Order: sequence, then structure tokens, then C-alpha cells
Amino acid sequence: YMVMPFYQGETVRDRVRTLPGAPDEAWIALLLLPLAEALKVIHDAQCYHRDIAPDNVLLLAETGRPLLLDFGAARRVISDMSQALTVILKPGYAPIEQYGDAATMAQGPWTDLYALACVVYFCITGSSPITSIERVMGDPLPKLSELAAGQYSEAFLSGVDRALAVKPSERPQSVAEFRSLLGIEAPAAPPTGVPVAAP
Repeated sequence: YMVMPFYQGETVRDRVRTLPGAPDEAWIALLLLPLAEALKVIHDAQCYHRDIAPDNVLLLAETGRPLLLDFGAARRVISDMSQALTVILKPGYAPIEQYGDAATMAQGPWTDLYALACVVYFCITGSSPITSIERVMGDPLPKLSELAAGQYSEAFLSGVDRALAVKPSERPQSVAEFRSLLGIEAPAAPPTGVPVAAP
């Protein structure tokens, strides 16, 4: 039989809601780096999480290091069957390609990167983005580069905005590209974790 590990901590959703204001860029970067590294590992194996959200990221009690939870929706893409993927959608975090199986809407790393960018959006604004379905016509979602201008670096905000693009082809196509856009290159050694105390 398999023993399930027990982790103590709080979710990003709960942590952000207790902070006096939005976390700063350094805090968010320390959150993203380990998550991006974890995604790179599964993406390299042609597997995608497909259910990333603030309540699926646990900040470990002792270190504050983020742990990605709930791989129940994760799927390995085999040959040309990449369209036959279904998932219980999390409104506000599921990109448009998870709503159907059109050949032009293949799922890939860009699918998880959209959801990860939505987590950043939540961290900065305190609320979930509107659903990708609502964004198809006219896209009323305000850009972070406008909402949070002056509070975070321009490159960081525009990189998150790009990962939030409705069209999969307009998003970063890999974890490496996403990190580069945000200016949070992978460190030589893994970070020790996000701060346990409020920034």
C-alpha cells in the first residue's frame, strides 16, 4: 500500500487573504520559482497539471516553501491524443483550451502557465480573474500592467499579462520563456521558500 505524506501549512489563497496588502514582487517571485521548476519537470515528461489555483498551492508551515497539490486533473499527453483531455474546470483559472477539444486549442505547458499567471493575478488583486470564456469577446479583464503600475516592475507585470492571454499561441510556450519574461531566471540552487511572515 501507499503511504500518503502529511503536510502542514496554509494555502496561498488563505495567506494572501490575511496579508495587510498585496505581496511584493520578491515574495511572488519566491513563490513562482519552485512552482515553475515543478512544472518544468512534469512538462518535460509531457504531463500537465491542469488545475493550478491559489487553493492548490500549500505554503509549508516550517519553511514557507510552496507545494503544488491536487494532481487529480494531471494528464500525460500520448501521441496525437492531446485533445482527448477532460477536467473539472476551476472558473477563473482554467484557460480557454480546457473548455473544449478543438484541434486549434491543444493543451500544453501554456495551459498550466495561464493558470499560474492567474494565481499571480489573485496575489496582486486579491480576486480571481474572470473566466476565460467571458474574455473571448472583447476581453474586459484589466491588464495588470495598468492595475498595478508602479507597484511591480514593468517586465514582471507585462510578462504575467502575456501569460494571461486568451489565445494559447500568444502565451509563453514554456516555463523557461515564462521565467524569462518575468525576469525570474532559475537560480543555481533551489530557493529556500517563500517568506513565512507577511512581507
